Amino acid sequence: MANAGLSGTEKRVAFSLAGVFGLRMLGLFMIMPVFALYGQHLQGFSPLWVGIAIGAYGLTQALLQIPMGILSDKIGRKPVILGGLVLFAIGSVVAAMSTSIYGVVAGRAIQGMGAIAAAVLALAADLTRDEQRTKVMAIIGMCIGGSFAVALLVGPVVAQHLGLSGLFGLTGVLAIVGMIIMQLLVPNPVHHAPAGDTLAQTSKLLQMLKDPQLFRLDAGIFLLHLVLTAVFVALPLDLVDAGLVKEKHWMLYFPAFVGSFMLMVPMIIIGVKRQNTKQMFQIALVIMVLALSLMASLPHSLVALSIAVIAFFTGFNYLEASLPSLISKFCPVGAKGSAMGVYSTSQFLGAFCGGLFGGGAYQLLGSTGVFMVAVVLMLIWIGLTFGMRNPKLLKSYTLEAAVQGREQAQQMAAKLSQLDGVAEAIVVLEEKVAYLKVNDQFDLTAARAVLGSAN
Repeated sequence: MANAGLSGTEKRVAFSLAGVFGLRMLGLFMIMPVFALYGQHLQGFSPLWVGIAIGAYGLTQALLQIPMGILSDKIGRKPVILGGLVLFAIGSVVAAMSTSIYGVVAGRAIQGMGAIAAAVLALAADLTRDEQRTKVMAIIGMCIGGSFAVALLVGPVVAQHLGLSGLFGLTGVLAIVGMIIMQLLVPNPVHHAPAGDTLAQTSKLLQMLKDPQLFRLDAGIFLLHLVLTAVFVALPLDLVDAGLVKEKHWMLYFPAFVGSFMLMVPMIIIGVKRQNTKQMFQIALVIMVLALSLMASLPHSLVALSIAVIAFFTGFNYLEASLPSLISKFCPVGAKGSAMGVYSTSQFLGAFCGGLFGGGAYQLLGSTGVFMVAVVLMLIWIGLTFGMRNPKLLKSYTLEAAVQGREQAQQMAAKLSQLDGVAEAIVVLEEKVAYLKVNDQFDLTAARAVLGSAN
């Protein structure tokens, strides 16, 4: 029973790291609903550059996410996270002081260079027990989702009172608060969690891309964030044209996000109970297609746009919440870090491409063109889901394995594979750990007996 819940230290780790991650993501997200409206005074302003500015952080995030995670394994998690937050603060200052849109793009790109996601998740793994690690990751994930909701509320309000420069200044302050939390509240790890669970391993990245199930999910998160970023290039301008002044946009975004979250929860529950995640996944995509179609067909109707925003976020929230869990279920045993590395890179690359696409499409085709191309992309994603399998309900364990040689590691993996409830087992000699995927029939005591027999 001692392992039934989070310890006091694990709770502190979960909420402090969630706060650091959430503050940083809040700073990135706040610009999305307001930049197209409040950046019109900037030299060089155009729809294309609006999109590039909104999505610029995604390119540097995508390029540096995996290298920063690997660096944290060499010099420590905390130095990498603190350095990333410093870069984020510098980027915020650059953007706040810029009088041209090009300076804002540079600032956003510097913000993205503080790619700390992999290091934060690895630190969370270092500081938590294996059986509680999933709960801690879930708390961090929920905080990221919550930061997006808060950004939709805070971004328009701050921009209204402080302008775009004040908004970027606030993101810099949030980075400093994150650094204070890291220094004062997050414990220092005394060991590293196994690399297979936490960090991307370059030797396995190509393997992750070749896996058909993982490829569908990576392509999906790429398309999801591409469409999200593109929508926020066009939607704020359409809302103004429909009669909702920019100072009141938060009055639509925030209730819509909360309402969509309430609609999304039953979808998750139904999918889990019926063990039919694939069907609910496809339903969420259809909801997004209908929402985008409504945005495209009635761009001047505030009622239609409001309904579309609620529907869009319902589908988005479900997919955003489901995809990381599906990655962990489909990835090969002992390769979660690599699978999540490819996933995160795809996510941020999608944000960059979405800004580029959204700005270019708006400049050439207007908002209707942006939404219609987004519909086509969602239909492509629906096509990809037809080959998707429903995941098996398995749990993951990472156990210490004091093996002395490769032959002994292979023998131990074979014995573990024969235990009741074990679906996959691998023993990694270099890490001295055994990775297991198991069902409800699994007996942890029996597995530890096998591992103990090596001593």
